[in-house]
Amino acid sequence: MSAPPAGYRLVGEDVAVPSAAVLSAEESGEADPAARLFAKWGLVVRADRVVDLRIAPGWEGRARVGWGAATTPAATATVHACAPEGGQARWLAFVGGTWVARAGCVPVIVTSNGQDHRVDLGIGVACATTTP
Repeated sequence: MSAPPAGYRLVGEDVAVPSAAVLSAEESGEADPAARLFAKWGLVVRADRVVDLRIAPGWEGRARVGWGAATTPAATATVHACAPEGGQARWLAFVGGTWVARAGCVPVIVTSNGQDHRVDLGIGVACATTTP
């Protein structure tokens, strides 16, 4: 794809996540209590980039992330977006998502190009908003 799709917001320069206030969560069937519910969503990464995602401190026992063919719920995930063939795709989408023990506003740290960015994802419920 030439740009992140509609309904996505940029996190830094190389990653896009859903902009929906709530990502629907369903029973996952996982044995890990921190992965009881699953919200499926695509992670969009700029081609030829490596991105690390991790559950923010304090949430490691309550949430998991994962993307790719052999997705396993984990507190951290690394996504390698291949270089485009013939300059076609500038952004690549990866299937996966977020697992949680219970619905909540899950803080995820996205690291790309040596910079950390925090993104809050409403898994099963919306994140509270604050006004300046």
